Amino acid sequence: MQVLTTAASEAEAEAIAAALVERRLAACVQVSGPIRSRYRWRGELERAEEWQCLIKTTAARYPEVEAAIRELHSYEEPEIVATPIVRGSPGYLAWVAESVA
Repeated sequence: MQVLTTAASEAEAEAIAAALVERRLAACVQVSGPIRSRYRWRGELERAEEWQCLIKTTAARYPEVEAAIRELHSYEEPEIVATPIVRGSPGYLAWVAESVA
């Protein structure tokens, strides 16, 4: 499973990434940015510079990953979107599973 979130700063994204890997909730977190986001929040059009975290984990660990993101995140309602990995190299997927076991 891959989980996507964005953060308000590089430091926040790195802190989320480090915590998820250290807690064995993610095998890997890729941090990229800055990215520019446009969205509507509380009826207002907004734009922000953010950093994106792409988190590699298992479906079984998703609830803990979501809880950790909410614990560490500065946003009132952070983006947390999970997508299944439908295919991948067996060795890589085994490594992900082993890393979060």
